[in-house]
Amino acid sequence: MPHTVPDFIKALMNPEHYPHPVEQVKLIQTHISYVLIAGAFVYKVKKPVNFGFLDFSSLDKRKHFCEEELKLNRRLCPSIYLEVVPVKHSEKGYSISGPGETIDYCVKMIHMPDKCMMGNVIAAGQLNKKHIDAIVEVLEPFYATALTSDEINQNGNAEAIGVNVIENFTQTEQYIGCSALSQAEFDAISSYSRLFLEKKHVFERRIALGKIRDCHGDLHSANICLADQVYIYDCIEFNTRFRYCDIASDLAFLAMDLDYNNLQELSAYLINRYIEDSGDTELNEVLNFYKCYRASVRGKIGLLTAHEPEVDEETRETAMKQATQYYLLAQQYARTCKAA
Repeated sequence: MPHTVPDFIKALMNPEHYPHPVEQVKLIQTHISYVLIAGAFVYKVKKPVNFGFLDFSSLDKRKHFCEEELKLNRRLCPSIYLEVVPVKHSEKGYSISGPGETIDYCVKMIHMPDKCMMGNVIAAGQLNKKHIDAIVEVLEPFYATALTSDEINQNGNAEAIGVNVIENFTQTEQYIGCSALSQAEFDAISSYSRLFLEKKHVFERRIALGKIRDCHGDLHSANICLADQVYIYDCIEFNTRFRYCDIASDLAFLAMDLDYNNLQELSAYLINRYIEDSGDTELNEVLNFYKCYRASVRGKIGLLTAHEPEVDEETRETAMKQATQYYLLAQQYARTCKAA
């Protein structure tokens, strides 16, 4: 384990530090979290980072966003998200909910079966239209009843969306020239996105149709479990401007993810099935733009993860490989659908 991983995370790799039976603890890292899989439960700890678009730099902020994560994710899967629990430190060492001083917080969740995770279902070649039907049957009523307001609608205009899109490019510029992102790729993706943002009337139309909602914000296969029912979890809790978005942006993320996994037929089926159920016939007008944006975001996340000093070499190599593939996909969207 890299030496830069905090001592309390290293300690929590010991099964004895949990208040329930644990045989082995598995650690998964992202650019913003440590995820500890411990027996029947998962504990998600936020890293003390500040990327501008999120700020977990203080204990109070991490506690607040743990509580937000719990509340918001209970919208789609209340049975998985259990509670926010403290990480404690005393003379006897570190523990979950034990004695001593609170040094951090984590979200406690039910550990869902690995074989049912959508990514693993895809890897096994078993994803089919029935799965997509089940996902749409969860998402369509969720979006139909999701919160909307004048404040939320402001996140759907071209200016607000442009803030997110341009910020993503700005945060990526430092990595241009690395193995995952060439200058030509960056220019193609950026030019297409900026041109599309000039079509302000398209975004205003989406607002008028009531399509800007308090959505999920991070809808892709890694956050979906296809078990006894569809569980959609791990929504964006740390920044409302990423969650307050066009329904098309949310769906574009999952459709892009299916494209990324060479499941273009199921990607198209997802969108067509949603349009059929919801009546949102104008969704396709913005779909490619949002697919390009979502692929670019995933590429950036891969780069951020790969450059975190505490990640191990295997994680670093995987993150760079994924970033390369996401940027190739974003470039494909940019070049196959020119902005009018």
